[in-house]
Amino acid sequence: MKRVTLASGIELDCVDEGPEGAPALVFLHGFPESHRTWRHQVAHLKDRYRCIAPDQRGYRGSSKPPHVSDYTPDKLIGDVFQLADALGIERFTVLGHDWGGAIAWGTAIAGQMNDRVTRAVIANAPHPAIFQKLLYLNEHQRGSSQYMRGFRDTANDALVREQGLYGILAQEIRWDSGDTMEPEERAQLLKDWQDRDAAFAMLNWYRASPIDVPPLDAPYALPEGWTLPPLPNLTIPTLVLWGMDDLALPPENIDGMAEVVDDLTLVEVPGSGHFVTWEAPDAVNEALDAFLERTEG
Repeated sequence: MKRVTLASGIELDCVDEGPEGAPALVFLHGFPESHRTWRHQVAHLKDRYRCIAPDQRGYRGSSKPPHVSDYTPDKLIGDVFQLADALGIERFTVLGHDWGGAIAWGTAIAGQMNDRVTRAVIANAPHPAIFQKLLYLNEHQRGSSQYMRGFRDTANDALVREQGLYGILAQEIRWDSGDTMEPEERAQLLKDWQDRDAAFAMLNWYRASPIDVPPLDAPYALPEGWTLPPLPNLTIPTLVLWGMDDLALPPENIDGMAEVVDDLTLVEVPGSGHFVTWEAPDAVNEALDAFLERTEG
């Protein structure tokens, strides 16, 4: 791990492994994990690529600015480019899972315009336009996303102060990694979640998000006047990996993906849930090898 100071003053703890002159891969983790989300992929690829895996803003030892407004998507996307700048990386492939995938979508769309992002890999993270539409129209997705309303509700802050992040996870999503996570990884996560400042910072990712999550009793219809976000299609080579047993993000999220990504490789991973990078590492690594070898970055 190294400590990297960004131009904004934000400091990120960051893994930086592999040959310095090799093509760069920037790995973005999601909630409620850390750079360790991508541990199997970094270990697999670091002989051929420069692998950069930060603990993102608000997580573990990285900077935790105090305000909800410090966690809007533009700032989180900006962190990725500023991290690359600080490490002397001009062009890179962005890889993201869960919330990291949401930031990877934005990073890729912005980065393709100035040729800084050459490829994208998204693991179980919905495209923003598809996800919002599903929240309005799809009963499964809306029901699975009600936890976001709980994360945003400041009435739960007392619970977080008393029990750390695990308290609200247990209340809203009954989080349990079961037998799929190594015991030492689970123990480290439980320890990380006791950091109250980190807990609120992680929740601020949800509180700063513009995504609208209607209550269960709201009509299943598009709001009057609602239109798709005016996002350009992603034109760079893009690999989308999807654990098909994801309870939080059902496979309907991959329907229509080819309409928003021009150069799409879609790999469905049966038997894996949401945390596909460590639930099915061999399948993910095989897909990454094939994609990275076929494309140029």
